[in-house]
Amino acid sequence: MKNIQKNTTRNAKVFMDYLTSGLGNRLQEMIALTFIMVFLVTVPTKAQQIDTASVKGALSDANKLQLTEAIHVAMANNSDIKRSLFNLKDADEQVQLAWSEVLPDISASATYTRNLEIPVNFVPAQFFDPSAPAGELVPLQFGTDNNWQGGLSVQQTIFRGEAIVGINSSKLYKAAQAENLRATTQQIVTQTRLAYYNVLIAEEQLRLQEATVERLRKNLEENRSRQKAGLIDEYAVMQVEVQLKNQEPQLAEARFAVQKAYRELKVVLGIPLDLEFSVQGSLGTFDVASQQAANAVNNNLKKVDRMTPFQYTEKDNVMDLATDLRGDIRVLETQSDLKDREIKAIKSRFLPTLTANYNLNWSAAQAGNPVFFGSEDTRARSQTIGVTFSLPIFQGFQRTANLSIAQIEKKDIREQQRATERAAKNEIQSARESLNQALETAPARQKALELAQEGYERAQARLENGVGSQLDVTNAELQLREAEANYAQMVFNYLSAKAQYDQAIGMVPYVDSEKPSLNE
Repeated sequence: MKNIQKNTTRNAKVFMDYLTSGLGNRLQEMIALTFIMVFLVTVPTKAQQIDTASVKGALSDANKLQLTEAIHVAMANNSDIKRSLFNLKDADEQVQLAWSEVLPDISASATYTRNLEIPVNFVPAQFFDPSAPAGELVPLQFGTDNNWQGGLSVQQTIFRGEAIVGINSSKLYKAAQAENLRATTQQIVTQTRLAYYNVLIAEEQLRLQEATVERLRKNLEENRSRQKAGLIDEYAVMQVEVQLKNQEPQLAEARFAVQKAYRELKVVLGIPLDLEFSVQGSLGTFDVASQQAANAVNNNLKKVDRMTPFQYTEKDNVMDLATDLRGDIRVLETQSDLKDREIKAIKSRFLPTLTANYNLNWSAAQAGNPVFFGSEDTRARSQTIGVTFSLPIFQGFQRTANLSIAQIEKKDIREQQRATERAAKNEIQSARESLNQALETAPARQKALELAQEGYERAQARLENGVGSQLDVTNAELQLREAEANYAQMVFNYLSAKAQYDQAIGMVPYVDSEKPSLNE
């Protein structure tokens, strides 16, 4: 718990520094594309329908969507984050509701009655004339033309154990919703990174497939020229044609894969599926081991990658860090504390309640034209004060059953905590192994790519000089394509594992430094 308090204080300080630095300074880093996208998803639906054409036209000329911009858009527009923010607002109202149980209940009332005809009752005539016959009734009017009733009532709870516990529980409930918002934001930011990387690997596979088809088409054209010159036979040309026909369907599949990856990214970002944009980054030129990006197109990817440190050697305090910062673990800790308060609240139902009440009443009766609450001669006032003591003796087995249910739920939360900690250890270890694997294989992948490129160029030169064969070029082309695909896949695995590692240890970029805002 000391580590939790220390990290919570640190997170609060980071958040306050962020507020004092000004939101505008961070938004200046976002290019015009983000402004247009955020504007589109925050304006009312009717406004979106009216201005869709102009927004799409602006997006078509905008720059590519960077990873940091995608994270900001998701934090502002993802439906899960919005729902968590709604829950946090609901928690504020729950706090007010809990206080209402111990605050005084004050009510006032006033009633005016006009007797258009004064009510008449029949009474025995002997009341007025003892000599009247038995059973004879005479009419008698009761009441006046105008009747006024008014009063003020105050009721104050002096002691009610469940209400007192409820105040503290409501504050803890708000803290639980805040932790839930943080955990949801961690999850959505991680999903955004993974969806973004999926788009990059899909585009990289499409690029490699397009390059393969283009190389085969060029080889086919050159081989046909060599056939006409008598340098090769028709079978060599046919080999290239068969390769080309085999690769063209894969090119179509790669195009559809890119479209699917973009749709999945838009779903995570919470933006319309018909909104067109492109992402920025190149897996084929990304260096996983360097501190800086090799080219400008990967600067944003490298920035997010370096926001959370990762050491090749395992640290002993990684699990302690995850316990302090992981959203799901912190949510369960808050739920456990909240369940303790619920148990106290149920136990307090066995205690008595004490309430005080005060009543102030006025009444007036007046004949003729009405005057508000009559005159002093026709108006009377009364006051009462009282105390009510209530002790529940027996209510069936409801209270004991509710107490047993709450205690069982408490044990269930403890079991969830143990399971979550085990899952966290597994996720951390799996992510570390994936990262270490990528770092260990990166030099070999890079060297294989360089050798494959050199081998393809030599095979092409040998064929042009008449000392090589088409089979050599085909094999070299396949090796180059495999090396390029392997390198891009290695980078994709590294970036995906890094995103999962950040979530596993609870240090997701932008989650603790920026607070999500609700776009309704």
